[in-house]
Amino acid sequence: MATIGRIHVTKDGCPVIFHDDFILTQKTEVLYERRVTDLLLDEFLSYGVQKEPHKVSKPLLRRMEDGRVLAWSTEEDDYLCTLQEVFEHVSPHLGFNIELKFDDNIIYPGVNLNRALQAVLQVWIALVHLIWYRLIPIQSFGHCSDYRHPFIKWIGVATDVAKMVTSDYLMYYFVLFLTEGGTAKHDDRRRNSLDNAIQVCQEYDLHGVVSEVRGVLKNPSAILKAQESNLAILTYGQLNNVREAVYIQYLMGVNGVIVDLVEEISNAVADLSKPDLGQSTFSNSVDICRKHESFSQQQLGFLLRLIPELIQQPH
Repeated sequence: MATIGRIHVTKDGCPVIFHDDFILTQKTEVLYERRVTDLLLDEFLSYGVQKEPHKVSKPLLRRMEDGRVLAWSTEEDDYLCTLQEVFEHVSPHLGFNIELKFDDNIIYPGVNLNRALQAVLQVWIALVHLIWYRLIPIQSFGHCSDYRHPFIKWIGVATDVAKMVTSDYLMYYFVLFLTEGGTAKHDDRRRNSLDNAIQVCQEYDLHGVVSEVRGVLKNPSAILKAQESNLAILTYGQLNNVREAVYIQYLMGVNGVIVDLVEEISNAVADLSKPDLGQSTFSNSVDICRKHESFSQQQLGFLLRLIPELIQQPH
């Protein structure tokens, strides 16, 4: 099991974790919106709940997909933090997945991309040094005997960042290419299909693809193509919160799923056992009821009819 951190690098070079590209706040009934990467670290940390109670916080708002602006609320509020703080406090039994955040509408100079990548790597190198010098007990980080992935499991990267991930990085990280799998159109054609994403991985020797789940369900043959190149396939998206959709991906050969309902989905798929498909194909008739009693024939029949409709819906 792993957690995901969406990483931005502040104007003064500090990697921080924040879901969106913009910070939205309000002052005297006027809304202000600023790009996270345009903020200094102190400015970024001044929004929302404060680590030190005596500090005055700025309101933290969020713009929804339908245009509404709401207060940013969660089940448990906490202060904004840096990547370094997460490395120091997240459970050592979890993997940590990094997604480097860049704006789709901006063409970044190579020097900017390299600056962001180096800032993230420096935080990780500092942690490795603490482990090596035993300032942090090695056993605290689980499988640290395998130096390649003691804590960070992979880095999700965009197309131009993939060029900069050299063999030196690949020695220490599992690096996957992040794509929407053809569910949205981009000027960069490499981002417009799962097949193109696989080509990027082959070109830059990356370890696999993280795709929007509908892109995989629309193109199951790409999974075989990835397997032939020894590439991993992971997915994300709303459908991954539907246990039947996760089960079908398991049958198709998807290596992992990113979900919001972690405990619920983990429990639902904990006892999966892949059935003997024989000569059947996914697109025709797959007899999976005999091997998995959690799903009735009626449920699975409904799922096979439902998924083609779901993947046509806008995200």
